[in-house]
Amino acid sequence: MIAEQATGIAVRKTIVVEAPAERAFSVFTEGMTTWWPLETHHIGKVPVAAAVIEPWAGGRCYERGVDGSDWAHDPEIASQVEVTFTREGDSATRVELERRGLETYGDRSGEMRDIFDSEGGWTGLLERFRRAAEG
Repeated sequence: MIAEQATGIAVRKTIVVEAPAERAFSVFTEGMTTWWPLETHHIGKVPVAAAVIEPWAGGRCYERGVDGSDWAHDPEIASQVEVTFTREGDSATRVELERRGLETYGDRSGEMRDIFDSEGGWTGLLERFRRAAEG
């Protein structure tokens, strides 16, 4: 689902994972490298060793290169990803993701919205995450 809000352009996705919320959160954050396709989804200049999400509110999402360096973001592009984990019954979790602030990409904001909303973007990434969390 693509959304355009009064405050900007966003992509929203929801998926239900057959795993408790604690496991879903742990796999999404601490286990991101197990489901993130490092070979195709990286932006640093060196090969990627790990995808990292800091597991707290306001935490950063970044990649760590095989040389130990962390990728540094462009402060002009201030998009954000918010992920919430909500229990669904005894053993499932609804995961809601919003990538917002895409207007900061300027002339490329529409292109970036389409990329993040595609099968190669959050649609496919959340499916990979679901399989890892349920596995």
